[in-house]
Amino acid sequence: MVTRPLRSDAARNRVLLLAAAAEEFAAAGMNASIADIARRAGVGKGTVFRHFPTKDDLLAAIVLDRVESLTALAFSLASADDAGQALFDFLAEAAGRQQQLDFSFLRDSGDINDQLREARERLYLTIIALVERAQAAGAVRADVTGLDVILMMCVPAHVVSFVPGAAPDLWRRYLAMVIDGLRPEGAHPLGPPSPVEAV
Repeated sequence: MVTRPLRSDAARNRVLLLAAAAEEFAAAGMNASIADIARRAGVGKGTVFRHFPTKDDLLAAIVLDRVESLTALAFSLASADDAGQALFDFLAEAAGRQQQLDFSFLRDSGDINDQLREARERLYLTIIALVERAQAAGAVRADVTGLDVILMMCVPAHVVSFVPGAAPDLWRRYLAMVIDGLRPEGAHPLGPPSPVEAV
């Protein structure tokens, strides 16, 4: 079946809806209402349901948008001359995007649908490739895994969430700690092995 491209106004409404829904879900969690999302986007509830028949469809679209954007970023860095800096640049951008909006409500959203599961797998494989390339260049310690790095991506924003009235760029302090922990210089044994599957 051929999917017709959205008309310009429909495409614009979709972009508005995704942005509004992300903000509303971040503010209210899964209790966010379609009415509030529509109001924030400046459209009617009917417009929301024309694009996204259920709340799960809307949530999946938000997550898919974020995941595909990060995958595109990781892919664009995959052939950079400095493999270590490419990985660190990716981690910085990912942490910065997470800091802009609290996406903690997305933690358990990976099983909403097959499309999202496949998108997350593509993202993880792309990140793992960045890690392995950085290791081959000697920029990242050899005893960390791609999964370790994926798990640490959320550290900067998560830590800052516990600090009332935190400075907007405080997350960069903890990102620096994460990156220094990945470097081979002065590395100490990590102890327990990396989990085989945790995300």
